[in-house]
Amino acid sequence: MEVRIGIRDVGREVAFESAQTPAAVRQTVTEALSAESKVIELEDEKGQTIIVPTATLAYVEIGIQEKGRVGFGTH
Repeated sequence: MEVRIGIRDVGREVAFESAQTPAAVRQTVTEALSAESKVIELEDEKGQTIIVPTATLAYVEIGIQEKGRVGFGTH
């Protein structure tokens, strides 16, 4: 599942694949913001930890991983 994190005053977002469920990521973010924690810690699918200061957080987009498509699409 893909997670994208927007950071204030930064043009690029932090994007990574996570093995966690969307509900688990949502709970981690919500708890960190509710508890006024200084950071949000998430883990990517390789086991690396992503730490983002909550004061700089603009948004968190939690997506569902789409399976790759085969062939060509028409518009």
